[in-house]
Amino acid sequence: MIKAVLFDLDNTLIDFMKMKKSCSEAAIRAMIEAGLKIDEESGIKKLFEMYDRYGMENQNIFDKFIREVHGKLDYNMLARAIVAYRKVKAGHLTPYPNVVKTLIKLKERSLKLGIVSDAPIKQAWLRLAELNLCDFFDVVVARGPKAKAKPHVMPFKKALKALKLKPEEILFVGDNPKADILGAKNIGMKTVLAKYGQVIYESNIKADFEINDISELLSIIEILNKNNKRNK
Repeated sequence: MIKAVLFDLDNTLIDFMKMKKSCSEAAIRAMIEAGLKIDEESGIKKLFEMYDRYGMENQNIFDKFIREVHGKLDYNMLARAIVAYRKVKAGHLTPYPNVVKTLIKLKERSLKLGIVSDAPIKQAWLRLAELNLCDFFDVVVARGPKAKAKPHVMPFKKALKALKLKPEEILFVGDNPKADILGAKNIGMKTVLAKYGQVIYESNIKADFEINDISELLSIIEILNKNNKRNK
């Protein structure tokens, strides 16, 4: 019997990559206008290479970027980049279609809901707060100073402890096969691949279900719970 649904956050509930690309493009344009000698296309490519190197959540990425391209840190460029990034972020951080409607319907069915994210804990809560999603979730597990990233068992166990449920009573939804699907399967949860937000592909890792819209979760839960009743 499914009693709870756990979600990854970025690229599962929130269109993170769309926001990141739009914000980064604005930041690059602002730095160029401030005198940075690079064309926009090359700047975006280099910035995302640096995101891959240092992490998507690195708070000093523009400092590092300016030093590499300009040879030294220029605070005029840095300030303009940060301001441009923040202005665009406010308008581009959005949930995927049908997220709010689906969360409401899941809560109406008395299901517990939670987040298990690799985003830093402060950033995860800020994103939820910006989108008015905080009150939907019974537990939010994200990266703290000593936390392990998915697919490590630690974040999944932390969510299980908070919910006081068994792994087989939980459906996990995520976009990353290795981090989300493998991690959840290894601990015994049923898994759903959010194909609509998928940016990382692993052909050898299969979820129990795949969805192209988050609203499809409702019928999946019905199927799983009906099968459970038949098998009793």
